[in-house]
Amino acid sequence: MSLRLKKEVQKLSTNPPPGISCCTKNDNLNNLEASIIGAKDSPYEKGVFQLELIVTEKYPFEPPRIKFVTPIYHPNVDAAGRICLDVLKMPPNGGWKPTATIEGLLIAIQSLIETPNPDDPLMPDIAQEFKYDKTSFRSKAEEWTLKHAVQTLPVLTEKPACDNEKKSTKRKSSELETRDENDAKKLKEN
Repeated sequence: MSLRLKKEVQKLSTNPPPGISCCTKNDNLNNLEASIIGAKDSPYEKGVFQLELIVTEKYPFEPPRIKFVTPIYHPNVDAAGRICLDVLKMPPNGGWKPTATIEGLLIAIQSLIETPNPDDPLMPDIAQEFKYDKTSFRSKAEEWTLKHAVQTLPVLTEKPACDNEKKSTKRKSSELETRDENDAKKLKEN
């Protein structure tokens, strides 16, 4: 396995960029999972978007395959989670360079979420809506975010959780829900 990839994953797990987490899936360096928190004041705010990254043995000479696992209403992401982003494609049509890093790719995807590119869409209908009916686009994007990407635990900070952290988050969330239900019953009884 590439020493470079090990260093990249270690850096991402110990010192991730704000709003991004990335870790190995099942302790396999070739199979990563990432989470990106939707930007404040965007239709994706409060959403946590899960991504899957497959890194081949040819990395860094070819980009990892990255797709959204969490559905997102976005002109540059299709229903299968594929992403239209120049740096994810090999030259001559794409902008991938071996100097690019997984961290850089995740930051580029985070930026794309916040600032869609309707001139290079995977979803032409959504791109048209983004260009000519921003109110409708924003409403649908917010609806999808609430439906698919909002976590039950209200406290999400700058670092979204990876798989091992998600398990404890789900447990804490159900504990909070039970406690909230018990508190609500007590209030009704009084």
